[in-house]
Amino acid sequence: MRWSTLNPWKDLAGLPRESWLIALATLVNRAGTMVMPFLVLFLTRDRGLAPTRAGLAIAVYGVVALLWSPLAGRWGDAWGQLRMVKASLFCTAGVLLAIPLFHSYLSILLGMVLLALVSEPVRPATMALVSHLAPVHRRRQAFALNRLAVNLGMSIGPTVGGFLAEASFRSLFWVDAATSLLAGLVLVLVPFRAPRHFHDPSAAPAASALSDRRLLYVLAALLPVLLVFFQHVSTMALYLVDTLGFRPSVYGGLFFVNTLVIVLTEVRLNTLTAHWPFSRSLAMGALLATLGFAGLAVARSLPAVVGTVLLWTAGEMVLFPTASAYISEISPPSRRGEYLGFYTMAFGLAFSVGPWLGTLVFERWGPVTLWALCLPLGGLSAWALSRVSGRTQPAVVPAVRSAQ
Repeated sequence: MRWSTLNPWKDLAGLPRESWLIALATLVNRAGTMVMPFLVLFLTRDRGLAPTRAGLAIAVYGVVALLWSPLAGRWGDAWGQLRMVKASLFCTAGVLLAIPLFHSYLSILLGMVLLALVSEPVRPATMALVSHLAPVHRRRQAFALNRLAVNLGMSIGPTVGGFLAEASFRSLFWVDAATSLLAGLVLVLVPFRAPRHFHDPSAAPAASALSDRRLLYVLAALLPVLLVFFQHVSTMALYLVDTLGFRPSVYGGLFFVNTLVIVLTEVRLNTLTAHWPFSRSLAMGALLATLGFAGLAVARSLPAVVGTVLLWTAGEMVLFPTASAYISEISPPSRRGEYLGFYTMAFGLAFSVGPWLGTLVFERWGPVTLWALCLPLGGLSAWALSRVSGRTQPAVVPAVRSAQ
């Protein structure tokens, strides 16, 4: 049997060279993601903060990131998304190196504000680059490639960070900064061509993203299922460890299963569903993710729990690349970063609210009620997303490039 038949990433062939460079920079950057997963431990153990004060510091980061994403996306539209990514990576490296020097609580809060301001713009800017660089009919595969890079990197960073944290919390900041710097150097040292319209001063101004009802509708439709999805970083751990009695290592192992499935199947899955209408892909992704979490209401054994993880993993593999492609489809090229900034803002809002609401229901009414409520909540998203408008198969439009 030929390797091309077995290769799970063969459908990425034909994507522009620049799409691969963005993926490489993303992989390097995410492989150093160590500070945020261990930030609360750094603040409580190394800086001696009470858990509530450490939580407030992290909340400050979250609020700033939430409000800043759309503005950063719009700034990237005007300044150039590639320049924004480079500046974000280099500035993030500088702030990460500075934070271990902060000792007072006020300076730590200031560090959280600065870190959010310089690190968050890379998200909408990268997504806008992914959208602009790929041929229109290959956007789902391009976003799947970017998620492949993210997941590969995230499988490395927190794992290595756990060992570094045992030796020195400060080393987390040094390594995280080094990978941000290295990712920026990849984009500086390797020739990179960007679309001409990034910097076209003659382009007519487009209306604000907030005036686009399609954008507002899809974001509102996504929010319920995102609230369900982010239970995997909060109440799912409580349920598996405290209620079912599994060891914490089992919970961690489920993330390995999630990442492995994504790495091996997401690209192919998005190629097979690329001809589907956006409405079908979005609704199917939301439904599978919902069924995965709702299934925990009856899952008691480890094989059953693994089955639920496979279900919501399949859902996220269809839902998230399709949602990114749909936002790109409805956005004017001159404001694509702003549109994708609001998209990342929706994720930030769900991440801030979902775990809190989930733990509230978990404590007051129990886990079975929580998982049962996921069904109507995610089902609402699936129904709403089945009604979005958009072309079934985007037309093939050659990308216009010029040197930057």
